Amino acid sequence: MHRIFTRFDMILKYDVIVIGGGHAGCEAACASANMGARTLLVTMDMNKIAQMSCNPAVGGIAKGQIVREIDALGGRMGIVTDQTAIQFRMLNRSKGPAMWSPRAQCDREKYIWAWRHQLDITDGLDIWQDQADELLVENGEVVGVKTIWGAEIRAKAVVITAGTFLNGLLHIGRKMIPGGRIAEPAVTRFSESITRHGITSERMKTGTPVRIDRRSVHFEDAEIQPGEESHTGFSYLNIPHTSKQLPCWTFNTNAEVHEILRSGLEDSPLYNGQIQSIGPRYCPSIETKLMTFPDRDSHPLFLEPEGENTNEMYLNGFSSSMPMDVQIEALKKIPALRDIKAYRPGYAIEYDFFDPTQLNHSLESKVVKGLFFAGQVNGTTGYEEAAGQGLVAGVNAAIYAGQDKQSPSATEPFVMHRDESYIGVLIDDLVTKGVDEPYRMFTSRAEYRILLRQDDADARLTEKAYALGVAKRDRYDWWMEKKEAIEKIINFCQQAPVKPKLINSELEALGTTPLRAGCKAIDLISRPQITLPILAELIPDLNTVFDELPNRKEEIIEAAEVKMKYAGYIERERVIADKMHRLENIKIKGRFDYDSLQSLSTECRQKLNRINPETLAQASRIPGVSPSDINVLLVLLGR
Repeated sequence: MHRIFTRFDMILKYDVIVIGGGHAGCEAACASANMGARTLLVTMDMNKIAQMSCNPAVGGIAKGQIVREIDALGGRMGIVTDQTAIQFRMLNRSKGPAMWSPRAQCDREKYIWAWRHQLDITDGLDIWQDQADELLVENGEVVGVKTIWGAEIRAKAVVITAGTFLNGLLHIGRKMIPGGRIAEPAVTRFSESITRHGITSERMKTGTPVRIDRRSVHFEDAEIQPGEESHTGFSYLNIPHTSKQLPCWTFNTNAEVHEILRSGLEDSPLYNGQIQSIGPRYCPSIETKLMTFPDRDSHPLFLEPEGENTNEMYLNGFSSSMPMDVQIEALKKIPALRDIKAYRPGYAIEYDFFDPTQLNHSLESKVVKGLFFAGQVNGTTGYEEAAGQGLVAGVNAAIYAGQDKQSPSATEPFVMHRDESYIGVLIDDLVTKGVDEPYRMFTSRAEYRILLRQDDADARLTEKAYALGVAKRDRYDWWMEKKEAIEKIINFCQQAPVKPKLINSELEALGTTPLRAGCKAIDLISRPQITLPILAELIPDLNTVFDELPNRKEEIIEAAEVKMKYAGYIERERVIADKMHRLENIKIKGRFDYDSLQSLSTECRQKLNRINPETLAQASRIPGVSPSDINVLLVLLGR
C-alpha cells in the first residue's frame, strides 16, 4: 500500500477497493486478496462486519447450496457458519438429493467476530473504517473513491456492496428516519455519484421483525423445534462445531392477532402510500400476509435464538412496519407471548439498487470499466445470494486489476454457467432478466437441479477455483483425497458380486424384491430401500472399504451413494445441459443491428438492444425473446 499525505487529504493506493463490509463485501475482499490483489475493504463500522441485519441464519432452500458453492470456491461463509452455528438442519430430506438444503441458526455476535478474524488473517487485505462519498471516474473507467473524511483512495477496480445503506429510509408506522439499518446512518450522496455516469438506479424495500426478550416467553405454550444431533455442516473442510446447540420454537398467529393488525392498517407504510417501492414476494410482512390471504385465521411463526449468551430472540414470520403499539398489542394475543417484552419493533427500509442488466456476467458494469456490483445493490435479497455475488465480483475485480501483469489467458473473466452452480443461475438471471422485486434464489429457478446438489459443489468447483488461485492448496488436497475415496467405494460396488442365496432373506426383510440371479452390489443401490450403510451390513467387505476412508466418512459415503443411485438422472441432465452449451458457444454480441431485423418481434428487438446478450443461449433466456426469434437469429448466423 502507498500513502501520500497532503496538507488536507490523504491518498491511499490499492489494486481493488471493496465498499461495504456486509456478506458480499467480506467475500469480495477475501477473494480479491486471495487472487493476489492488494485489497482495501472500506466499512462504516469495523465492529459490525458481516452483520446479520435480519435473521441470524444461513442457508435454507437453494440458499444452502449457494453456501456450499461459496465454500467449494474458497470462500469463507461456510467456515464462519460452522464455527458459530447453534442449530443445524438438513431441509427436504424426504425429497430427492437435488432438493436437500442445509440450514443453520448462528450466534449473531460470534458470527461477526469469526468473520472479522477471517479478514484479519487474509494476506494482502486491509480494512479502512470510513464512508464512501464519491466514486471517482476518469474517461469512462473507475479510478477510486473519496470518503466523507477526506481520504482519496485510488485503485484499478472498485466493488460496490453497500447493501441497504444507499439513501436508506426506515419506516415504523408513519414515522420515517434516514438510516441504513436501525440506529445506523444512511449513505446520502454516493448513489448520485454513481448514477451521474449513466448507471440507472431504482428503489426497493425490505423489512425485519420484532426482537423479543426470551425471559418474557411462555415456552410451555410453544412447540419445540430441535436441530439435528450430528451434522457435517456447510464447509467441506473439517471445521469443529464448538457452539452449544439450541432449539427453536414455533406457534401460530390467531384471529385476535389479525383483528388488531387490521385495525392498524391505515397507519401501515405499506398501505397508506408512504412506501412506493416493491418488497420481497417470498418473505412478506405480516400485514401483507393478511391482505394476500384474507381467509386464513392463522400463520406460523418461529421463535429463534440470537445466540448462546443473549436473551434476544428473533420472531421469524412476523416482519412488519406497523406502528410499535400495534405490533406489541397484536403479539400479546399469542399465548406464548402474552407477557411479551420487546427489545425493538420490526421496521421496513427502502434503499437504492442499480439495474443489474447493466452488468456483464463478471458483475462488471457495462457503463463504467473496472466498476463491479454485488449484493442487494443488484436487487437481490439474502445473505447467501449477496455472498455468492461478492465472491464472483472479488475474483473478477482482481483479474481486471491485474491485467497488466498477467498473461492474456489469465485475464478472462470468471463466469459460471447455469449447469455449474446456483451462483451461475443467480447471476445469469440478474444480468439477463433484471429484477422487478427483490430476487431470492429457489431450486425451481435452476433447470439443472440434479447437477447442482449440495453434496457435490466441491466436485463441480474446487479444481476450477484452485486453478484460478482463489481456493488454496489445503482445500484442493482435501477434495482430491475425497474424490479418490468416492471412486474407491463406487469401484468396489461395481465389482463386488452378490449371490441370491446369501442375501435374499435380508432383502425380503427390508421390503424389497429378492434376487433371481446374481448381480453386482451397485445394482442394489438403485433400490430406494437400500443405502450404502445397509449394503455394508449385507456385504461385510464393504465395511473394510469404509474403515479406510479419511475424515468425514458420512459425507464421503453419502456422496458416493448419490452418484450411484441417481446416475441415470444425472447423465440425462448432463446430456441436456451439453446441448444447451452449443448455444452458449454461439457469440452474438456486436454481430447484429437488432433495429434492422424486422423479422424479429418489436419486443424482442427492444430487449436485445437493452441487454445486448453475449451469446445465443443468454438471448434465449430474456423475457420477451421467443423460440421463433432465436430461430431467426440462427438462420441469419448461418447466412
